[in-house]
Amino acid sequence: MTATYTFDVFSSLDGYGAAGGDWSGYWGKQGPELLDHRLALYGAEQRMVFGATTFRAFARMLAESSEGDDVRDPWVTRMRNLPTTVVSSTLEDSLGWPDASVVSGDALDVVARLKKESDVPLRSHGSLAMNRALMAAGLVDRVQVTVFPVITGRTGLDPVFRGAEDFDLELLESRTLDRNIQELVYRPILH
Repeated sequence: MTATYTFDVFSSLDGYGAAGGDWSGYWGKQGPELLDHRLALYGAEQRMVFGATTFRAFARMLAESSEGDDVRDPWVTRMRNLPTTVVSSTLEDSLGWPDASVVSGDALDVVARLKKESDVPLRSHGSLAMNRALMAAGLVDRVQVTVFPVITGRTGLDPVFRGAEDFDLELLESRTLDRNIQELVYRPILH
């Protein structure tokens, strides 16, 4: 039996994973339904998988944040305390992440092995380049996109699917949170 791998990502309507300018976390659109839902998602036993770039960014954001910042929302704290595998050829330690192990090697090989060996589902939040490669290799079972009601045409950063292969998407789940945030869960099928 293989573990399910979910690529979990936030996006603006125009496909950016973040924005510069005066946008705040969640593009300022988070509400109690989103935050409660995220906490429930991360409440289940699972293993996180990150690439080095995203892992460094999360570790830096958490280190620079203070109590009450968006970056310390309860679901993020829960995510940080889940068992975590970081795929990296440059990191040498876990940057203070409580239950993280750094694994050197090709992400395709590492995730293929984790899918075979893990007793719990695998989830990655962000890690765009790594997850695009994993999708192309057929290792991503679910793409979970949380779409925030904004267009960041001038200030958008990190296009979520730039450079990705072509995929057909089978809708598995959808929900509306806080009246205007969409969560869409798809099964990706290489086109």
